[in-house]
Amino acid sequence: MQTPPTNKPDMHGEEFLHALMRKQLKLSIACALAFLVVLLGLPLANYFLPELMATRIFGFTLTWFLLGIGFVPLVWVISYYFIRRSIALEDEEVAEVAEGKMGGDFESEEVRK
Repeated sequence: MQTPPTNKPDMHGEEFLHALMRKQLKLSIACALAFLVVLLGLPLANYFLPELMATRIFGFTLTWFLLGIGFVPLVWVISYYFIRRSIALEDEEVAEVAEGKMGGDFESEEVRK
């Protein structure tokens, strides 16, 4: 006896995984661009604004102050955002599957037989 076909999305199906991977790719690119701005911003600021970057703050030039105090926390913020948003994307996709909102044909191979 055959079980009736269901149109409920499969969490381990290809469409689900591709949708999640596309969203995570966009997130990865955005975080990589933010990191590149942080990474390349200091040398560019030194090149284009040498007087400003030579300003002394607490005995250090602004360049060394930003490098020593600002760089690592900014990288942590980018990493924290990436991890939190990645988990949220996975949770959103799982919720969509649970509600059956994803489009397409989700019948499993066993049901089609």
